Amino acid sequence: MRRTLDRLQAARREDRGFTLIELLIVIIILGVLAAVVVFSVRGITDNGETAACRTEIRTVETAIEAYYAENNDYPATVGDLVGGAEGFLREDPSGASSIDPADTISATTGEITPAPTC
Repeated sequence: MRRTLDRLQAARREDRGFTLIELLIVIIILGVLAAVVVFSVRGITDNGETAACRTEIRTVETAIEAYYAENNDYPATVGDLVGGAEGFLREDPSGASSIDPADTISATTGEITPAPTC
């Protein structure tokens, strides 16, 4: 019994915890991991804005083609697609793209001028 008690006391004396160097290394590793996460999240938000812009452009292009299919002519401006009896678009395009309701549409190809950029 005495021998077991001596071993436990000796083990407690040797158990001193972490050294300062070990703690600094852990803090540095956590800092590097946090930096990697921050830069990864930044890229995700940029990709989201680009995807929203492209989706908006495709929506306007689809509305232009629907207008052409119904009227056998392209609309003069993007604003002509909004509201009215046909209502090809619910509201003026805005947001991440550079589409402006005043942008003109080519009468032969249906392309928006100036071309939207994302």
